[in-house]
Amino acid sequence: MTTGRQQRIGEAARQPRWQAFRGGVTSPRGFLAATAMAGLRTNPAPDLALLVVAGGPGSAAAVFTTNRFKAAPVIVAQRNLATSGGRVRAVVVNAGCANAGTGAAGIEDAVRVVEEVASAIGCPPEQVFPASTGLIGSRLPVPVMQRAVRRLRPSGSRAAGRRAARAIMTTDTRPKEAAVRVHLGDGRAVTVAGMAKGAGMIHPQLATMLAFVTTDAPVADELLQRLLGPVVDDTFNQVTVDGDASTNDCVLLVSSGALPGPPIGGGDDATALSDGLRAVCRSLARQIAADGEGARTLIQVVVAGARDTRDARTVARTVAGSNLVKAAVHGADPNWGRIAAAAGRSGAELDPDRLRVQVGPVVVYDGAPRPFDPERASAALSGRVAAIRLDLGLGDGSAEAWGCDLSAEYVAINSEYST
Repeated sequence: MTTGRQQRIGEAARQPRWQAFRGGVTSPRGFLAATAMAGLRTNPAPDLALLVVAGGPGSAAAVFTTNRFKAAPVIVAQRNLATSGGRVRAVVVNAGCANAGTGAAGIEDAVRVVEEVASAIGCPPEQVFPASTGLIGSRLPVPVMQRAVRRLRPSGSRAAGRRAARAIMTTDTRPKEAAVRVHLGDGRAVTVAGMAKGAGMIHPQLATMLAFVTTDAPVADELLQRLLGPVVDDTFNQVTVDGDASTNDCVLLVSSGALPGPPIGGGDDATALSDGLRAVCRSLARQIAADGEGARTLIQVVVAGARDTRDARTVARTVAGSNLVKAAVHGADPNWGRIAAAAGRSGAELDPDRLRVQVGPVVVYDGAPRPFDPERASAALSGRVAAIRLDLGLGDGSAEAWGCDLSAEYVAINSEYST
């Protein structure tokens, strides 16, 4: 095929106006965090995290699970955002109990925790955003959580943010954080950072995944949601671990507006901010996929040459989520037929005569099967990242998706999850 197709797969991008650094949710100006142990986990560890906008309520935008069996905290969070006009002063997150499938009593439990947080920091309850993760069907131990909330002492330190990222974990093996600095045209530097959790029950349309992204950018309110939706489509909605979408998922973006200067309303600065936001969310999405339950290998699927972006996303997600592809990656088996078959059943437009498939640097199919070194292709699947690339040869649509290998450990973890 042509050099141009390989350039599309490589995605030679324009020079970014952001730089990554080691940071977390407290890295942007105006954010504090705290953690406490409420006893919700079977192992003794902090399981309650609080994130506070220090200078007053910040502007917020959110995306929630599309699962119709929504958890109580999702219902309360959606209601609070609507009531407050998209203003958030605090986020309270617990691990160890999903508070899902708990009916009206579960909603009342979430409200009582929200009210306790509002009382502790001095804000209206509708400015508190609740989130929970853990076992479906379990009730929150509200009195214990209320006492834990009263012990919280928010701090803007890097360590406080790191502890918060660890407190929200469930079956995760490691905390997930990301941070970038975005350079605006007038010389100011905006910080965008975030934390997330998720390792199982992960599938597009969000998953058992909570993500909280902070920024000190002074942003016009209407711009936040406009930025967040497309970024989520490109990142968190391109992650799949096991094909199950959860009841509790949310992605929350909060701006403290603490960076001095005029607000960002559009233009090149809004584009730069969007790029920085995408970089943070992409990093968190990749970390979630890499930490999939029982996973050893991150599967990165890059699709180019699709008819449009929607088709590219569809193909990438389908390949990354194929159990046969995931099993092949686990065994380092360069079975390209599974990749091609998954792309073909995705529902996207595809012409086998134009399709090109690569496993790492090895071209295995290019309109027809290609002779290749199976040991070299197997080696490309054996590392921490297995890169699979497809060019459909039909247009300019491109996308990425991330998954992980399918192991016996995944079955073991989920066969004993509630016991």
